[in-house]
Amino acid sequence: MSQAAARTRRIEVTPNANGFGAAISGLDLSKPLPPDVLAEVKQAWADHAVVWFPDQPLSHDELEAFTLQIGPFGHDPFIKPMEGRPHILELRREPDEKARNFGAGWHSDWSFQEQPPAATLLHSKVTPPVGGDTLYADCTRAYDALSATMKRMLDGLVAIHTAALPYGTKGIFAQEKEERTMKIIVSKEAEKTCPHPLVRTHPVTGRKALYVSPVYTSHIEGMSPDESAALLGFLYTHMTKDEFVYRHRWQPNMLTMWDNRCTLHFADGGYDGHLRVMHRTTVGGDTPV
Repeated sequence: MSQAAARTRRIEVTPNANGFGAAISGLDLSKPLPPDVLAEVKQAWADHAVVWFPDQPLSHDELEAFTLQIGPFGHDPFIKPMEGRPHILELRREPDEKARNFGAGWHSDWSFQEQPPAATLLHSKVTPPVGGDTLYADCTRAYDALSATMKRMLDGLVAIHTAALPYGTKGIFAQEKEERTMKIIVSKEAEKTCPHPLVRTHPVTGRKALYVSPVYTSHIEGMSPDESAALLGFLYTHMTKDEFVYRHRWQPNMLTMWDNRCTLHFADGGYDGHLRVMHRTTVGGDTPV
């Protein structure tokens, strides 16, 4: 960034060393952002894929209002939202819960939809003293790191996405024995499938990213089961190498926003015996290309 641009910037962006993930400060998200400031936030989000805003004690109304400044609400199926707040999911785990922490598998949110969400916003309400990190994988740099031969093979392939594994009638949640505070909706609807390009092009940056996940991708179209499993297995291992992963440590009243079009994420555990409460919204996206 030029010195002149730096002087006119109204927000402070502190990126991680490799550019994947950045803290944004100098804002009060409880009030509408002026158009020029909002444009800077969106540019920082495009540049770094995962951004977080420390010290933002937001009400439900304020969280919804900021989400709408980023874009229209996405559609969140298979989880009962908060009472009177159809666009806010409360990700809550009580101290005595034994069920696996929600989100404990690499995925891009709702990638089984025809138009998956562009953004997910997560606001920390109660942060446990240990554990509870979120891991993010940079699927753009993971694609860039592939050989030219592998890129040629992947470009043009179609991956089939479905919510059957977690939310289907024979899925993980349907078989769960432990009590869970969050209300999961097991449904036949979850077993529908949706094709997306295995490599998608970001509509803002124009960069390519791998767009598959072990939670929501069932197979690659036109391949035998063994071929598909072998290629997807390679990609999952590659995408989640340490060099592409950022471990995000939460603080109270932190709002984090990530780009589902070019990242995967994984909710880590390690906080048994402690309450953890997060509020989540999504921003609608477009059809992957």
